[in-house]
Amino acid sequence: MTRVICVIGGKGGVGKTTITSNLASALADFGQKVIAVDTNLTTPNLGLHFGVHLAPFTLHDILKGKSKLKDSIYIHPNGVNVLPASMSIDDLEGVDVSRLHEITFSLKGKYDFILLDGAAGLGREAVSGIMAADEILIVTNPDLPSVADALKTIKLAERLGKKIIGVVVNRIRGKDYELTKEEVEEMTGYPVIAMIPEDKNVSKAIFSKTPVVNYSPNSPAALEIKKLACSLLGIPFVERRVPRGFLLFEKLIRWALRK
Repeated sequence: MTRVICVIGGKGGVGKTTITSNLASALADFGQKVIAVDTNLTTPNLGLHFGVHLAPFTLHDILKGKSKLKDSIYIHPNGVNVLPASMSIDDLEGVDVSRLHEITFSLKGKYDFILLDGAAGLGREAVSGIMAADEILIVTNPDLPSVADALKTIKLAERLGKKIIGVVVNRIRGKDYELTKEEVEEMTGYPVIAMIPEDKNVSKAIFSKTPVVNYSPNSPAALEIKKLACSLLGIPFVERRVPRGFLLFEKLIRWALRK
């Protein structure tokens, strides 16, 4: 059975796209067939994370009836299928965001996981992403504004009858002024199922257009995202360190491909 999960959080900049791209990649590493869909139609970034930001056909084209679904799906070298949105402001005209549920319905049965990268805020895009999903994964940072906005998203998802899997606290720096896991759980009313540390490798991975779980699989953020994937799959996490020599070889290949 296909699980359709919207990764969302309310506030912009908390790392929803980073979690979406890397969670999709981690699930693929565990043998799952996964597609990541950018449902943020006004400020999309999922394509950047996977290196398909200049795709000839996108979700915008599908929603306009200018492209077929199969022509707008791209396969990343790590095995994740990606349905990017257009980064051109001109493509916003004539897009009916309420049709997102038609896309997920068409994809059901073809994948084990459909991950929707949700838009920030509580506008039509965010609401449509939530409505197109069956489950909701909340992403927040360990600060009051982020958690307050996450709580608004939670209340909206509850009103729409969606199952909330839990909360991912992202970009943890280990400072005294940050909210603790227990405080986030108390404020949101849901369990924190992942604690992702601030990690310089994430920025490096984005620059390389490769998710950090593939770019630097032994890094702190990558390991925690793999744990999150195992949690969704209901399997124990067993840390498997990737040999440094293999990582250097992979980076050399990526460097050559960029030339």
